[in-house]
Amino acid sequence: MIVSNFFDYLMLGYNVVIHQLASTVPFIAGISHTSLPRRAVFPGPWEEYIRAPMDKSHIRPQKIWHVEGDVAAPEALLEWQKANSSTTLDPGGLVVLEFPENIAGLACFDISSVSGARNHIALAYSESPIFAGRLPDATTDRQERDLPLYLPVKSTGRTCARPEFVRGAFKYLTIYIPEYPPKPEDVWSEDQLSSPSEDFDRHLDTHQKHLGHRTRRVSISSLYINCTAFPSNPNPRAYTGYFSSSSPLLNRIWYSGAYTLQLTTIDPAEGSSLIDYNRQVNHNHSPPGSWYSNFTIANGTAVTTDGAKRDRMAYPGDMAIAVPGIAISTYDMIAVRTALDSLFIRQYADGSLPYAGPPMGFSGEFSDTYHLHTLLGVWNYVLFTNDIPWLQSHWSAYLEAFEYSLAKVDLTGLFHVTSNNDWLRPGMTGHNLEATGIMYYVMQNTFRLVDEILKDPYAKVQFDRWKAIGQRMERGVELLWCEESGLYCDNVGRRGCGGSEETLPQDGNSWAIYSGVVANKTRRLEVSGNLRKRWTKYGAPAPEFPNVISPFASSFELLAHCAAGNHDAAVELTELMWGYMLDGDGFTNSTCVEGYRIDGDIQYPAYWSSARNSHAHGWSTGPTMVLLTEILGITLESPLGKTWTIEPHLTKWLKNARGGFATGMGRFEVVLRRMKTETLGSVEVLDIDTPRGSKGTVVFGPTWLVKGGKSQYIKYLDHGSRVEEATSDLMEGVLMEDDEWERPKMEERPVGVVDWKALEENYVRGP
Repeated sequence: MIVSNFFDYLMLGYNVVIHQLASTVPFIAGISHTSLPRRAVFPGPWEEYIRAPMDKSHIRPQKIWHVEGDVAAPEALLEWQKANSSTTLDPGGLVVLEFPENIAGLACFDISSVSGARNHIALAYSESPIFAGRLPDATTDRQERDLPLYLPVKSTGRTCARPEFVRGAFKYLTIYIPEYPPKPEDVWSEDQLSSPSEDFDRHLDTHQKHLGHRTRRVSISSLYINCTAFPSNPNPRAYTGYFSSSSPLLNRIWYSGAYTLQLTTIDPAEGSSLIDYNRQVNHNHSPPGSWYSNFTIANGTAVTTDGAKRDRMAYPGDMAIAVPGIAISTYDMIAVRTALDSLFIRQYADGSLPYAGPPMGFSGEFSDTYHLHTLLGVWNYVLFTNDIPWLQSHWSAYLEAFEYSLAKVDLTGLFHVTSNNDWLRPGMTGHNLEATGIMYYVMQNTFRLVDEILKDPYAKVQFDRWKAIGQRMERGVELLWCEESGLYCDNVGRRGCGGSEETLPQDGNSWAIYSGVVANKTRRLEVSGNLRKRWTKYGAPAPEFPNVISPFASSFELLAHCAAGNHDAAVELTELMWGYMLDGDGFTNSTCVEGYRIDGDIQYPAYWSSARNSHAHGWSTGPTMVLLTEILGITLESPLGKTWTIEPHLTKWLKNARGGFATGMGRFEVVLRRMKTETLGSVEVLDIDTPRGSKGTVVFGPTWLVKGGKSQYIKYLDHGSRVEEATSDLMEGVLMEDDEWERPKMEERPVGVVDWKALEENYVRGP
């Protein structure tokens, strides 16, 4: 097929032809993070991958998963059923309903008839189908499963769960009528019962009780969920970024990450599922297995949290991955600012920052690495918003926190960690590789905040001292190099090279490369290759936490591969690992899970109860960031993208890829396609669109310095990868679809082997 127009070829294979970049979208100067757009900034066929509902206030189930006992017409509850039909449940009757996606919110019922006294509908929620049944999955580890929620049914009409019983994430909802009315001790919210059961039972003899129990019946004409997540925008599908490629799986992965970040963004008054931790502040007396989402974790209208189901708190480690993902998908930066405020308001007297936001921060909870992640959050927030007044209001606190960490880099050039807390992995104390890498990265960003953004003359006086420490870190990290393995070790001592517990961590090696503390290109590529060699059938293992496949640590590995120039490995790992998270048994097939076991089981080895695993976790959404900022290569060099770099990498896995995002400066968009010509063989054609008034660098073989606007480039792959800036004359009549290109096959890998002894030893015991 001959393509006669340059812009025609850009959309081949997308079922529609768009004759220019985002031509259906009127030019916008930019979007505001304080007033989000109500329509998608980049409408197009890729919107079919968006997982967010059309109407978040009225989400109905899609399938019947399971039925038990006396149930009539269970299908009447499904979204496609006609009106004027009802599902009837007698005592013992149970229906498990499946929703299209992992969702969140309050359950509401339209009751068409009710007979008998003391009727209750029991509700049990689960993200995974494995735990769909009479008991919910788990939000704490005090017992294996949460308690069901009993919803009293007194009359016909609409009845909804109370606001404090918003469930943060579930794909399966089990409803049933208990065989017998629940006892008072089973109803863990005192006023759920219409009257105390003792008063009711006192007036019934045994025969009457039995009769009353068996004549209870409830008919439900409609069931729906009012989703309270992502409160910042009434249109949950008004994305400010997009991604589309020749790999449907990659497309699904990008949008599953974006949707996960929506579910983990909540109303601050609906926070913290850790009721035991909450007790330090609100003095609750909630029994084991009970659950609420009514703890105020921040001041504001929206806040980004770690997980949708749990813990529903502002954890800065999660934000290291989540914040860039939010910025390039929904631009819900107010939720980011709210989370950062909740951390800085609890800053301790010595300058350190809390391990997480409320209910933590009241008892000295601290993590060296999460402290640093808070400072990374500041950089990312300012980079994407240019909110200089906010930065100025927190600047002294930022510098105090920065100096607190800098003082922990000792004469070895390594960061000396004093807190065990990190992402629940063991072995964190001592001269640690991961912390050293994060510290180095924070330092580079701090230089830029001081010199380029705030132009703070007082802080700039410290540059020479800071640079000297940075140079010491560059030398110090080599103390951890293990020549035989071609990787860095975890720390000095027993987990060091040749130590009794030698550990070659995924997180630390990834940070060593991504941060730039290891500058040697050959060494960086060697580390990337050796990380890849460790992959198993279900993803990249994290040896620092035995038995774990961690999407959090693996998100940093994706960044490390790209920093090493091994973009092929980044795309390969994304499809291998996140593809399994979407299509593997026991997952939600719609959101990104907190972690799982090395043999592919859905248990996250941090928890003894598999039911506690969070299947919508912000720290697991790395591909949403990486596919736009590393594979399509759109990098903001200054706030809002007034200056930028675009350096795309199609990789061997893709025939085409396109995507973009918007900031207050305007839209950034890249389209990259593999084509061929009649006479010059295979080519890659790059088309970019950047905001007017901006300027940047295009790296596509050679380097171009260009002003904002549209430009095109062609790379001749069969002629020494020669590149030239394209013109309409050059493109006229020469480009054809490359029908000969074939995608390589994925390498087969073995299943990881579980170390059962280490599994038991490393369970985290806590709320």
